[in-house]
Amino acid sequence: MPYFDRVSATAFRPTEHVSGGWNTAEQHIAPPMGLLAHAVEQDRDARRDDDLRIARLSYDILGTLPMDVVDVDLRVVRPGRTIELVEATLSHGGRAGLVLRAWLLDRRDSREVAGSELDPIPPAAEMPECDPSAVWPGGFIASARARRAEVRPGRAAYWVESDVDLLDEPTGPVARAARIFDIANGMTPRFSPEEVAYPNLDLTAHLFRDPVGTAIGFDTRVSTGPDGAGLTHSVIHDIAGPVGTVNQIQTVRLR
Repeated sequence: MPYFDRVSATAFRPTEHVSGGWNTAEQHIAPPMGLLAHAVEQDRDARRDDDLRIARLSYDILGTLPMDVVDVDLRVVRPGRTIELVEATLSHGGRAGLVLRAWLLDRRDSREVAGSELDPIPPAAEMPECDPSAVWPGGFIASARARRAEVRPGRAAYWVESDVDLLDEPTGPVARAARIFDIANGMTPRFSPEEVAYPNLDLTAHLFRDPVGTAIGFDTRVSTGPDGAGLTHSVIHDIAGPVGTVNQIQTVRLR
C-alpha cells in the first residue's frame, strides 16, 4: 500500500501510512510534500524533454490536511528555456493546505569543478537502530526505518528510509526523497513533544544534485529562540555523500 492512491488526474486519497504525529486524524505533511514534488516532475516531463533538474523546493504549510482526498493544482510561474519557476498547490475542499514553489535548472557538464565542503556523516550501518514510533504516533512515522547517532537533544546524525512508495506509479528521485524530508523536525528534538509543541510552518530544500538510492541521511541541528520561534537545519545526504540542505522554521509553544 503506497502513501497515496490516485483517484483522478489531479486527486489523491491518503492511505493509513500518511497519518500524522501531532494529530493522527490529519496528514503528516511529509508525504504531501513528496506528492507535490512528483506533480512538478510529472508536469515537467509532460511539457518538455530536456529533464530540467529540481534545485529548490520551497513549501509553505498553510493549514492542516484531513485524512481525506486532496487535489493538486499546478502552474508555471516563470517559464524559460534553461530556468523555470513552478508552483503547485495541495488543497482539500477548495482550501489550500500546502504550496510548493520549485526552481528548475537546466543540466550542463560541471564535473570538472564538482565537490562540496559539507561534512560527511557515518554510514547507516555504523549507527544504532532507533524507533521514531517510541516518541511519535501516526502511520507516517511507523512507516519509517531509522538509524541515529545522537550527540545530545537537538543535535544528531541519522538515516531514514521507507518501504512505502509515494504512489503505485514511477516517481522521480527528488519526489522519492521529498516524501521523507519533513521527518527531520522530530528526529532530534530539544524538548519532549509532550512538554513543548514545535510544528514547522515551512520547509525549504536546496539540492545541488539529484539524490540517489533509497535512504536519506540527515545531519541536524535544532535551535530555539527566546520568543516563540525555532529552526531545524539539516544537511542532507545519500549513499554518495552530501546532497543539499533542508531548513524548517518552527512555532514554539510551551504546553
